[in-house]
Amino acid sequence: MTPTPAASPAGAPTPVPAEGDRLDACYPVLAALSAPARAHLTHNARWLHVPAGTLLFDDHQACEGFPFIVEGSVRVSKCAPNGRELPLYRVGAGETCIISSSCLLGHEDYNARGVTEADTLLMLLPKPVFDALMGEPAFRDFVFHLFAERIADLMQLIEEVAFRKLDQRLAALLLGKGRLLHTTHQQLADELGSVREIVSRLLKGFADQGLVRLAREQVEILDPAGLRRLSAEGSVRA
Repeated sequence: MTPTPAASPAGAPTPVPAEGDRLDACYPVLAALSAPARAHLTHNARWLHVPAGTLLFDDHQACEGFPFIVEGSVRVSKCAPNGRELPLYRVGAGETCIISSSCLLGHEDYNARGVTEADTLLMLLPKPVFDALMGEPAFRDFVFHLFAERIADLMQLIEEVAFRKLDQRLAALLLGKGRLLHTTHQQLADELGSVREIVSRLLKGFADQGLVRLAREQVEILDPAGLRRLSAEGSVRA
């Protein structure tokens, strides 16, 4: 995970104390590293302040490091040539990017896209340092444990896409965002890996059934129980 050259912020080789403290708080595993390994990490890490909306990595781009997110979040998506994208997962503070891990371990280029959703502070661990730290049992266990968690999340996503109708997935998505959603139909479509026209048509159907009330860039949940039934059972319509 590395910012594209046009959007690369300046990085410092070592963190200021406040950033180092926040790093330790987000990633307790670092306290289990041996003293030489921790010194190696601290000396070689790059700290990056990345604005919201920055393209951190894209398809076919070389992976140059392993990210530790201290603040903000990164949305990782798979993009099609026609511009549609399917969100795979988000990386927040204390989490890691499985695609970055797999690219580093397999010596492969990225096969997805990562974009910051908010102003993000991260520490980028260069590939040679990542390779060296994999010899530390605590760090290796940390990487593979998060691998397992992310794989489980991705399997759930595959199940959602393959076996649940879009109206069910949209109902579940609305229920997970509170009573009043400030969002656009396009944003909801992006979340679902669909297109705006289909999502707009489904939302209008929800509104006709009294499940939601629609306004400009706003969706108000009127019948949460009805949405839950729809999420579980699907539409009764063909």
